[in-house]
Amino acid sequence: MNTAPFFTPIQVGLREVETLLDAQADDAHPDLSAALVHLLSSGGKRIRPAVCLLTGQMFDAPHDKLLTLAAAVEMLHTATLVHDDLIDGALLRRGMPTLNAHWSPAATILTGDYMFARAAKLAADSDNLLLMKLFAETLATIVNGELTQLFAARGVISRENYNKRIYAKTASLFEMTTQAATLIGHGTEASVEAMRQFGYHLGMAFQIVDDILDFTGEQETVGKPVGSDLLQGLVTLPAIYYAESHPYDPDVLCLTGGCYTETERMERLVQSIRESDATAKSMKEAHAFIQKALEILQTAPAGLERQAMEDLTGYIVDRNI
Repeated sequence: MNTAPFFTPIQVGLREVETLLDAQADDAHPDLSAALVHLLSSGGKRIRPAVCLLTGQMFDAPHDKLLTLAAAVEMLHTATLVHDDLIDGALLRRGMPTLNAHWSPAATILTGDYMFARAAKLAADSDNLLLMKLFAETLATIVNGELTQLFAARGVISRENYNKRIYAKTASLFEMTTQAATLIGHGTEASVEAMRQFGYHLGMAFQIVDDILDFTGEQETVGKPVGSDLLQGLVTLPAIYYAESHPYDPDVLCLTGGCYTETERMERLVQSIRESDATAKSMKEAHAFIQKALEILQTAPAGLERQAMEDLTGYIVDRNI
């Protein structure tokens, strides 16, 4: 992935971010250190640090502060995945065993907690109080979103519920990343707000595409069972579009009635969604978010970084993993 054209202006920075991430395991317990090395080298695409570095370089952010922010963002993202996998009972991610496939729930939780702490320390190294506040608020948003998903999302077919969930889960971190990277640079107040909105739209599109791939991808490619969200009772945009077009489908009615635990019925519903136009409609919505993001991006300084960001934005909706 690091050979993609949009990585070209930030190749050196990404290598430095990797070095910073690796250093977070240096003082840890040997077992914890090994787990961190595994987690941080397990095939992540590094999209978030790439967005951070490109944004910061567009606004001439100090290199050292930008690196620590990019590392903090990736560490925070990885920590959320550790807890997500435990909550979901997932034994695979990107085709590789998750931490909780080997460790007890207690050890897995503590590892995620340690990573949250290291992410916060990296954010604090920026010596920017507003950035640290944004970082803390984003973490709170992510955790609150997870709790909402646990207690108030299973079997719920609601666009409002879905949009709130994907904002909390994904878009909030993209939003904070672009806002903070502009903030530590020389961006004006208007630039900071514009790039916040850019990150929001980029993140919403990113998660919608993830949710589409949950239905259209193959298990070997995406590293998890097809339709895994729906099999847990989580209704994403393709399922919402399908339910709107087929409100009386017995499996849709079953889903809203709380029988999403009936694996055979949910697998049948997954197949119905795959065979419908629901994923195409969802992709159209993702493209609308991307188009808005590209419009906002035109307000940023022109140059190699902005062109790379445009290319990265296009990749978000064209990827297959």
